[in-house]
Amino acid sequence: MSEQQQPDPFDDAEDTDGVDNVHEPDVFDEIVDAETDRDPDLAVIEAGSRTLRTQAGPPQGDQMPTRPADPEVDKALREVETDLATRWGETKLEPSVSRISALMDVLGEPQRAYPSIHITGTNGKTSTARMIEALLGAFELRTGRYTSPHVQSITERITLDGVPIAPERFVATYHDIKPYVEMVDAAQEFRLSFFEVLTGMAYAAFADAPVDVAVVEVGMGGSWDATNVIDGSVAVVTPIALDHTDRLGDTAAAIAGEKAGVIKQGATVILAQQPVEAAQVMLKKAVEVDATVAREGMEFGVVSREVAVGGQLLTLRGLGGEYEEIFLPLYGAHQAHNAAVALAAVEAFFGIGEQHARTLDMDAVRSAFASVVSPGRLEVVRRSPTVVLDAAHNPAGAQAAADGITEAFGFSRLIGVVGTSSDKDVKAILEAFEPVFTEIVVTQNSSHRAMNADELAAVAVEVFGDERVVVEPRLDDALEAAVTLAEEEAEYAGAGVLVTGSVITVGEARLLLGRG
Repeated sequence: MSEQQQPDPFDDAEDTDGVDNVHEPDVFDEIVDAETDRDPDLAVIEAGSRTLRTQAGPPQGDQMPTRPADPEVDKALREVETDLATRWGETKLEPSVSRISALMDVLGEPQRAYPSIHITGTNGKTSTARMIEALLGAFELRTGRYTSPHVQSITERITLDGVPIAPERFVATYHDIKPYVEMVDAAQEFRLSFFEVLTGMAYAAFADAPVDVAVVEVGMGGSWDATNVIDGSVAVVTPIALDHTDRLGDTAAAIAGEKAGVIKQGATVILAQQPVEAAQVMLKKAVEVDATVAREGMEFGVVSREVAVGGQLLTLRGLGGEYEEIFLPLYGAHQAHNAAVALAAVEAFFGIGEQHARTLDMDAVRSAFASVVSPGRLEVVRRSPTVVLDAAHNPAGAQAAADGITEAFGFSRLIGVVGTSSDKDVKAILEAFEPVFTEIVVTQNSSHRAMNADELAAVAVEVFGDERVVVEPRLDDALEAAVTLAEEEAEYAGAGVLVTGSVITVGEARLLLGRG
């Protein structure tokens, strides 16, 4: 869309304010963990309980892709997934953007065909990206969004105008860039990784669409992340916490140092509330590259919030003024803060700030936020009893989920279904949930990196005590057990189930519960 065609975003009346491959680096394995190490057929899941499926109710329009109905398209998509999966093994290698840079070069630098908003941080990146996408779409800009990992289908990772890329287009994009990928593979010491190829596909698809703006979430870190070949005019940093400490560092400051790599010369940085040491690192980086910084709690933030039916009602202070009566159909204080960050990012993209103290069109902002969905983030997928899914996979995420479900639902009895990856701080995750779970059913997902259910149970017993822990290695059995425990509550409507611990666990539970 040309500059002349873009709508005025302002409201003048409101201007008051797989297969192992020895050529791949291990730094990508968390990304791939959530993308490629699942069995494409999900045999365990497909064998799941029909009772769970039939009781779940119909999907609620969350735009989550399913397997293609056309057998030929499905076959082609599976072939691409299998081909990509052969790239996911790893060796010891210092992280680098040299391979993705080489791919961009031979593709003609597609990532420079549109402006970008680049998002890093530890928690909240995908929800924030979805909110930014919705806000930009409300002003009639064509958007491309690249997020990771996916919940159910690999095609979720690349969206155009808020809709996951069609399987046919995903396959075509892969085959379009495959010759160039092979060219780079042949010239580099190490082959392109799964994530690098998928990033190249996203940037090529966005240029081909074409999009007016790309909303890009890092896979991990920032400096050496494959997405970091873009020059985001707006860099967003969601809350930083300890995660991936073996790769990013074991302090908030060290992690912030890696993530600060997305801040480019002259950019605007939208900084969510951070640990002091992380904020200091970010501010120092901004000074070095002459970037402008807007801080949550200073230049923008949440003015007020109250729980509402189906979500929460917010008043947000943006860079140009206040936005009242914003309904956000997501639960938890953390989502309100994500909304404030998203709003400030879009204001910055449109040039609102100290020199342009005007608000975006209020009706468009309200409409955009009211349309936001974030699958697997305190998502209700069943009633009677209520089953909620949340992809929390680190202690900070677990605490946010525990606080959010307590505030929004007030269950008299809450049963946890937890399946985690083996490389997480599992004890700290369970400790965050201990005050809110009446009982916990420990299980495991289909990933080869899932923590064994018996090992997880041993940790759970330390936290919850033996009498509150149930072990069900199969996820379908775990869901059945949790529902049964919830139904034992005398006041049946007051009981609920929370499925959590991993994006993969949540994605497979979604399938079992008829959402995909």
